[in-house]
Amino acid sequence: MNERVPRIPSAPAGTDGPPPPVVARAERAAAEAAREAKATVRELTEVGDLAAVSALLRSVWRSERGDGPVPAELLRAMTVAGNYVSGAFDGEELLGACFGFFGAPGHGSLHSHITGVLPAGLGRGLGLALKLHQRAWALRRGVDTVSWTFDPLVRRNAHFNLAKLGARPVRYVPDFYGPLHDGINGAEATDRLLVAWDLTGGAGPGGGAPVDAAALRARGAVPVLSAGADGRPVTGAGRGSVLLVAVPPDIEGLRRSDPALGRAWRPAVREVLGGLMAEGAEVTGFDRTGWYVVERKRDS
Repeated sequence: MNERVPRIPSAPAGTDGPPPPVVARAERAAAEAAREAKATVRELTEVGDLAAVSALLRSVWRSERGDGPVPAELLRAMTVAGNYVSGAFDGEELLGACFGFFGAPGHGSLHSHITGVLPAGLGRGLGLALKLHQRAWALRRGVDTVSWTFDPLVRRNAHFNLAKLGARPVRYVPDFYGPLHDGINGAEATDRLLVAWDLTGGAGPGGGAPVDAAALRARGAVPVLSAGADGRPVTGAGRGSVLLVAVPPDIEGLRRSDPALGRAWRPAVREVLGGLMAEGAEVTGFDRTGWYVVERKRDS
């Protein structure tokens, strides 16, 4: 027997949530990002659409597991419970997707678990369109913070999350998922930066402050992790209040072309960036040339 499952209704922005103008601005920004990407971004709840999302994510991550990073049946259950799944379409073709779920009751937060774009959709702003759609969706439901994790070694993601969106790193987590054995992560440890995106603080395109690592160095910032002439990570002692931590230009390509060199960067970044954050230092920005900017509260 086929059972019609009622979907839990979404809660509108209420008296405890952001004021309507914040929601309206977020929705306008999301619509503009979709127009610039020449795409349609919409929430997805139907079984066929969710199966397509699961297949897309499996393709993007080149997963060795049959069901990929997120099975369709899990997406179905999550949407019935009122959580977030969206897709970015060019006509009828699904090119990108995003999935998130609510945090603990009363936290007013959404955890964005995964966002992926097919190679055919790269370079046109679909990632930004998906994130701004998610932002508007969350604000309309009274959510003021979205969190997610990303691999701190992936330079383009660091720039997108910190510089373009203005998300703030809050914790370095070693081996967050354990081994994933997919085409992106391989079999190495899945260290992640956990970031928080303040949706009511003007977040959106250009939400992060621009960073110029060269100018910071001229003013006394100290590189504590850099790349040597052979591309290997080189650590240096740093006692300053502003420190710079490098990551390689293309860690995913490096893992394929020189696996040993690619593996060398994980423990180096864990020790330096993870160590600084564990001591209370704050990541305040990212220069797209490959430098995290880390600030100590006081020179130790």
